[in-house]
Amino acid sequence: MDFKYILWEKKEEVGILTINRPEVRNALNPEAWSEIQAALEAAEDDPQVRVAIITGAGDRAFCAGADISRLAQFTMWDILARKTDKIFAYINNFPKPVIAAVNGLALGGGCELAMTCDFRVGSENARFGQPEINMGIFPGGGATQRLQRLVGVGRAKELIFTGEIIDAHEAERIGLLNKVFPPKELMNKTMEIAKKICLKSPLALRLAKSAINMGVETGLQAGLAYEKLGRTIVQGSEDRVEGMQAFLEKRKPEFKGR
Repeated sequence: MDFKYILWEKKEEVGILTINRPEVRNALNPEAWSEIQAALEAAEDDPQVRVAIITGAGDRAFCAGADISRLAQFTMWDILARKTDKIFAYINNFPKPVIAAVNGLALGGGCELAMTCDFRVGSENARFGQPEINMGIFPGGGATQRLQRLVGVGRAKELIFTGEIIDAHEAERIGLLNKVFPPKELMNKTMEIAKKICLKSPLALRLAKSAINMGVETGLQAGLAYEKLGRTIVQGSEDRVEGMQAFLEKRKPEFKGR
């Protein structure tokens, strides 16, 4: 597929989506959002893609959020009609694991984009923040909800109320980043993690992700019930038979996603 604002490539079983607007610190316009959705929809339908990585072009920015010059012209009705919340929800519920490789600034909508991914790794020059409050607004892409679930209510309120930008090591300390790597190693290390996940059963991964999300969005009892249902389904899969047989035979399993 040909895109104007993003790059999409497959490396073995890993799909890599790169936001490609380095001249504006990979800020996103509506067209870029549509391309992100289109690339991921193709990845969802591609059985060869087992894990997706989202990153930004260059080493200065993962994504600096929305194009402010464009956002400044929006009316109340434009905000109400924005489709970014649907794209964030799509990424959050994407049936395959999605890793954010944060290679620089992740501000505003860029931070929110990273938070919709299953987990985040970053380079030492990564920076995170929700600076919307400085412009007389507040986050509207899920940060008021997702950030508190990742770092706790108090820290989320502090970051949103102050608009403070934090570095990679602070982000790791509070749980916003899982791991921090030197800039030159970020993509190689992220690929290592992705390839490790690619070795697992696609069906088990899909249902495990869905169960985790269900628990976060509903509560313990509903999450446990959903977990039991998903675990029951996996028990009847070919992958379960292969995985347990491979364990008993002391060999690596070959999962098919069935």
